[in-house]
Amino acid sequence: MASPVKLYIYDLSNGLAKQLSAQLTGRQIDGIWHTSIVVFGQEVFYGQGINTTLPGRSHHGQPLQIVDLGETAIDQETWEEYLQEMREHFTADKYHLLDFNCNSFTNDCAGFLTGGSIPAFVKDLPTDFLGTAFGAALRPTIDNMYRRPAPGMPATSPPPPNQPVAASLLQAVAAQAQRSAPPTAPPLAATESLTASMHPSTNSASFRALLRDHKAVVALFTDTQNCPPCRAIAPVFEQLAAEKGVRIASGGRGAAFTKIDLRVGAGGTLATEWGVRATPTFMFFLDGRKVSELKGADPGELRTQVDLLLFQAYPPHPHTSLSLPTVKALSLAPILFTQVPALETVYSKLASLIDMSPASPTTAQAKEVLRAQVIPYLKSRFADGSKSTPLPSASAGLLASWAAATASLASALRPDALFPLVDMWRLAVLDPAAATWLAAAPGAGPVGVLARIARDALAQPTQDKGTRNYVLTALRLLANAFGSAALGRGLLSGPGGDGEVLGTLVPALLHADSAVRTAAASLAFNAAASVQRARVAAGAGLGGVTANTANSATAADAASAADEEWQVELASALVESLDREVGEDVMHRLVAALACLMRFAPVDGQVGALMEVLGARGVVLGKLDAGSVQKKEVRKLVEEVGALCPSS
Repeated sequence: MASPVKLYIYDLSNGLAKQLSAQLTGRQIDGIWHTSIVVFGQEVFYGQGINTTLPGRSHHGQPLQIVDLGETAIDQETWEEYLQEMREHFTADKYHLLDFNCNSFTNDCAGFLTGGSIPAFVKDLPTDFLGTAFGAALRPTIDNMYRRPAPGMPATSPPPPNQPVAASLLQAVAAQAQRSAPPTAPPLAATESLTASMHPSTNSASFRALLRDHKAVVALFTDTQNCPPCRAIAPVFEQLAAEKGVRIASGGRGAAFTKIDLRVGAGGTLATEWGVRATPTFMFFLDGRKVSELKGADPGELRTQVDLLLFQAYPPHPHTSLSLPTVKALSLAPILFTQVPALETVYSKLASLIDMSPASPTTAQAKEVLRAQVIPYLKSRFADGSKSTPLPSASAGLLASWAAATASLASALRPDALFPLVDMWRLAVLDPAAATWLAAAPGAGPVGVLARIARDALAQPTQDKGTRNYVLTALRLLANAFGSAALGRGLLSGPGGDGEVLGTLVPALLHADSAVRTAAASLAFNAAASVQRARVAAGAGLGGVTANTANSATAADAASAADEEWQVELASALVESLDREVGEDVMHRLVAALACLMRFAPVDGQVGALMEVLGARGVVLGKLDAGSVQKKEVRKLVEEVGALCPSS
């Protein structure tokens, strides 16, 4: 009779990873996952060896999530025999935070029991983590935690954590991971698991599940006990797994790397099934079909074969064949408006405008919040001559009070009276703490409120000087918001986001005032650059695309970059505004924004199709014929963006 198989998922960080990962890695990691298999009334997991307990009764407590993996036709006796055999392989001394952990074990068990695998968000996360600057920097420390010295050689001590936030996260996870019975090995000063970038396979079912679930697979058949070349090539294979492995932020692109030890489990049977007669043997699979094989420990040829497999799996974008040196050299850093005004003057101006409005307790309270809390904070962080190290950050309490004050004033004052308040927020979003708080607030909190007011003001048939000042300052605020990837992403594609941003940006690009158009073009570039950063990061190491680590992107960034709806609206506005624009500086920003929107855009996507319909190539190159562009670097950029545009 078939028996149900469940996967229990725990977060060893108890929520800290979700709170702190963006700050540490630049990417959102929702949990540090520990998993266990539940079958035949027992919960089985790997840590200090293979452990068994009643479901939900382990030291990890109750699972955060339970996933139904299906049913198994294997009987309990066979399962117990399998576990006994696995105990020789999944020992405490072989445990590694990234390469061989609890999730490696549960994935293998899932393959043995059901022929399936554990969820991708669990098993493919470490490669994504190692793709961040923080992860890459931490890798040597992690390796040192698990590296055992050769006989007679002193052990290498891992360097102490140099970031208090990182230390607190690691300590919290370690405490949760090590709340077991007295360990049989010294406790590790690290997390018990993230997930494995390597996928060990000990049976045919788990291997075939891996082939089914991944477009590209690189398999190493090895005999670590009796094969010196296998041991020599292992570090190269592991490095390739870290560099070329599946990345969540790239939409699952990359190769899954698996290691099959002929002396572990049914590894020998699996090797026979695939005709392996010598070790090490590497096999390369595309869409479940073997496409090539390599025998022997040749690091150069191994790397070549991996690159070839990825080239076949993910053909390079047509734009990679174009010579675009100026476009490639574009800095994707956001254009920021960082000028600090005389803050007391700004407050005095706003206070006088508040005093001129109908008196109310809420506006009086808002004025006091600005005087007693906001201005002192802005002065301490941004005022000229501030020597504080580190610079003070906005507290959640201050931001909540300020947000409430902003809502009160936004409903009580006209737009032309609000621009000093917007100017304060323009500075505040440059503070990472404030930007993070705003990104988590519904609709970006006060930034969303102020953007809606600008959108509504631009919708009016006429605008006076005061309204123009408000719109200009609001555009600069929105441009600065893109100094935070999370806040910029939320404004563009979060709940209730893009309506305010694009509703403000599109008409502002056609505004009669050149300063407004300049600010709008800056905002357009920042939005488009966020897309380009995500596309480049998604293709890093694939198809010849390279990316700076600082431009690495989260899965959320990738999802935002894949959302073409707002990109189409922005692209249309950019072409129209470029057609009308006569100012070279504004044109420069508009063309740069177009470059970011178009480069590596989906071949059959909406943006490219729209560019063809609008005759974008003629509009762009027409600026050269009209003599509107004089600067050499701008002319080169215009020529290259013209080459990116499809011919109509």
